[in-house]
Amino acid sequence: MLTRLYTSYLDTQSFGIVDLVVASSNLLIPLVSLGISNAVIRFGLEKGISKQHVFSGGLLAIASGFGVLLAFLPLIGQISLLQGNLLLMYVYVLISCLRTLCCQFVRAKLYTKLYAIDGILSTLYTLGFNILFLVGLNMGSTGYLLSIICADALSVVFLSLVARLWQYIRFKGFDFSLYKTMLRYSLPLVPALMFWWVTNASDRYFISYMWGPEENGLYAAAYKIPTIVTIMSTIFTEAWQLSAVTDGQGLGRERFFSQVYSAVMSIAFLAGGGLIFADQFIMRLLVAPDYYIAWRYVPILIISSVFASLVAFLNSVYMVEKKSKLSLLTIMVGAIANIGLNFLFIPRFGPNGAAFATFLSYLLVFLIRVWNTRSLIRIEAKLPKVFLNTLLLFGMTLILLYELPLWPLWCGILLGLVVAVNIGALLRGVRQVLQKRKKGKESHREEDPAL
Repeated sequence: MLTRLYTSYLDTQSFGIVDLVVASSNLLIPLVSLGISNAVIRFGLEKGISKQHVFSGGLLAIASGFGVLLAFLPLIGQISLLQGNLLLMYVYVLISCLRTLCCQFVRAKLYTKLYAIDGILSTLYTLGFNILFLVGLNMGSTGYLLSIICADALSVVFLSLVARLWQYIRFKGFDFSLYKTMLRYSLPLVPALMFWWVTNASDRYFISYMWGPEENGLYAAAYKIPTIVTIMSTIFTEAWQLSAVTDGQGLGRERFFSQVYSAVMSIAFLAGGGLIFADQFIMRLLVAPDYYIAWRYVPILIISSVFASLVAFLNSVYMVEKKSKLSLLTIMVGAIANIGLNFLFIPRFGPNGAAFATFLSYLLVFLIRVWNTRSLIRIEAKLPKVFLNTLLLFGMTLILLYELPLWPLWCGILLGLVVAVNIGALLRGVRQVLQKRKKGKESHREEDPAL
């Protein structure tokens, strides 16, 4: 629905430019926050560690990072792309950092219902502010940015009031030893997050430079559909991460990790197959007519998102084992590969070349992490099953892109095979996570203010 709104009130050039501003802001967020939200969830879940010192440490890291960003204001202001949006970008970065901190701390407190309610309300806030700024006030790209800022700000206020987060702000007697430990964990993740950004978003800049902002606007609209895969797998992965930390040291954990991995893989491939099959219908429904041609970029981006979900899951192993440096090194390889592949494919194949470069980069990181994590936790990677699923999705992609005669029938048959291959593992994995989450809540019981 939001995509339809954006594409109806922003032309392809405006959408392409504001997408680059958002992408630039997302690059700054891990730098400003010092990656502290990762440490907040990791150390906040551990028994015997003061929640006040964890949350206060998060605030201190963000304040320090934003102070440095302010010092670079004259330099960043020289970037022509950001001129006219600089103030909004700074506010966007700060509010986004604070919202992520509050969300991760609420998760660390095991306030899962509150976290879920906030996610729903945040979506409604964003919709409401978009209607106000884009439709009512006709503020264009400025309204697009303001809607995100205001929605995130309301989320911070909501979580702070309901969870009484001010009670966890304590700088008197602050535990600097814990703060340093948190930073040692989180700082290696800053370049890791930046390399993740390179793999996931740098293609926007290549497309804008080589093909123009209008083409990037189409690509940005196409990117909205694959995020559904990411959202679905992220919901499952976030629930799993809580169990991974709280129950990740017991007997049988390798079997547990393997079963959850199978479930995440099944969710990603099932969602990917369904979205590829419904690509043209979804694009007709969700975007304005001028953007419809972007459906051709969606299928390969979807497959990229499938592998991004698998890569994110394997990162949970590094989180449990506190091996943030390995997270950095593996994603760095993917980022470097992505830049080289963008130079190779985008000039010749345009946005689909960028999408394919992203797929190959995530595939490379996936294979490296499968091999690398075996020395930490031996997960059954089921590579033949991954290979079969990937072939089925690419088969659907080729049939759709070439619009072969009776293509809905052939794509439907391949989608049926994807369902047959994955449905069993999905159901088993869901049961496993629900059982672990129930045990984890009983052993870490704390009243959820959303109840």
